[in-house]
Amino acid sequence: MSTKVLKHATIYTGEEKIEDGFVRFDKEVLAVGEMKDFIDAPHEEIIDAHGKIIVPGFIDIHSHGGYGWDAMDGNADEIDAMVKDMQKEGITSYFATTMTQSHENIAKAMVAIKEAAERNPVIQGIHLEGPFVSKVFKGAQPEEYIEVPDVEVFDEWNKLSGNRIRLVTYAPENSDASAFEEYCVEHNIVPSIGHSNATRAQLMDSKASHITHLYNAQRGLHHREPGVTGHAFLEENIYTEMIVDGYHIHPDMVKLAFMLKGPERIELITDSMRAKGMPEGESELGGQKVIVKDKQARLETGNLAGSVLEYQDAFRNMMAFTGCSIADVVKMTSVNQAREFGLTKKGAIEVGKDADMVIFDQELQLENTISLGKLIK
Repeated sequence: MSTKVLKHATIYTGEEKIEDGFVRFDKEVLAVGEMKDFIDAPHEEIIDAHGKIIVPGFIDIHSHGGYGWDAMDGNADEIDAMVKDMQKEGITSYFATTMTQSHENIAKAMVAIKEAAERNPVIQGIHLEGPFVSKVFKGAQPEEYIEVPDVEVFDEWNKLSGNRIRLVTYAPENSDASAFEEYCVEHNIVPSIGHSNATRAQLMDSKASHITHLYNAQRGLHHREPGVTGHAFLEENIYTEMIVDGYHIHPDMVKLAFMLKGPERIELITDSMRAKGMPEGESELGGQKVIVKDKQARLETGNLAGSVLEYQDAFRNMMAFTGCSIADVVKMTSVNQAREFGLTKKGAIEVGKDADMVIFDQELQLENTISLGKLIK
C-alpha cells in the first residue's frame, strides 16, 4: 500500500484538535501534526483536505444489521458484504450483534461471524444480546427463547466464535448471575445490563460495567426506585450506550444523560437492523415482522425494533441535542469504545494505530471513510 498524506485539514485526533494539520498513513498512521511541521517525502500520494474535518473512524458495538442483511442470518458472505456497506457511514470497527433466538440459530451465527471476521478485520468482536434477558422488558427479543444466564451454553457459543464475544447483554435479576459474571470477567467479556427489570439494590453487587441502550428496554428512573437507568447515572464508571436517533430517546433525555454521564462514559450505537439503508416497508428481525416508516422500525405490536439509524447521523444528532463539541462526540463514537474494550489499535488518529478515519465537510456531511488506510467513497 502506497503512503498517502492528507494535508491542510482540521484534525480531531481523539486527544487534541489540530487546526491546520496533516496525517501521513499507509495501513497505519505514520505521522500526524501541524502543517508547519510537515516535511515532504518522495513517492507519496497527496490528498488536499483543505476545509475538511477529520475524526477517528466510528466504532459501533451494537448493530444487528443493515442494507438487507443481519448478523443472525448465519451467512459469512452476507455479513462481510453488510460490513462493507457500513464502512460508507463511517464505521471502521464493528461488533456483530446477535439477538434472542434458538441455541441452534445463535450457534450458527457464531460460526458465520467467525468466518466473516477472519476475512474482514472491521469485525472486531461480537455483542451477544440475549437470550439471557428479562421477559418483562423483552422489547423486540422473542419471548419463547428467553432463558436465565447459562455459563455452559455461553462458553460453547464463545468457543464457536473463536472467543470473539466481547460484550453480552443480560438481565442480572433473572437468577444468581455471579458465576456468569465471573466467566465474563475471566474471558475479557464486558457484562452489560439490558432488557432488565432489575432494581438498584439488585445491581449493587453486580460486576456489570456497561448498560445496553440506556433508557430503552429497562426498569426506568423513578423517585422511589432508581432502576437500571438510575444505576447507570449513579455509577460513575459504568459505560452507557445510547441510540441517538430522536425516536428511541427524546432529545431532552439525551441531554440529561450527557449532563450526568459526560462525554467519557457514553458510547453512541445504531442498534440498526437489516432495514437500514433500504426502502421503507416490511422487514424482519429475529423472525418477527417489522414495519419501517418515517425512519422508525417497529414490530406489529408497535414496539421499536432496533433502528435504521446511520452512524454519521448519530454523530450529528448528539451535537444538535446536547450542544456538545466535536471533540466530545469523538470520544463517544471512537475513544471510549477503544478504551473500554481494549482495542489498542483503534479509537484515535495516532502514530502506530490503524489508519481509520472519517472525512467530513464543514457542514459535517460525510465525504469519505478511510479504513485500514483504504479510501472508501
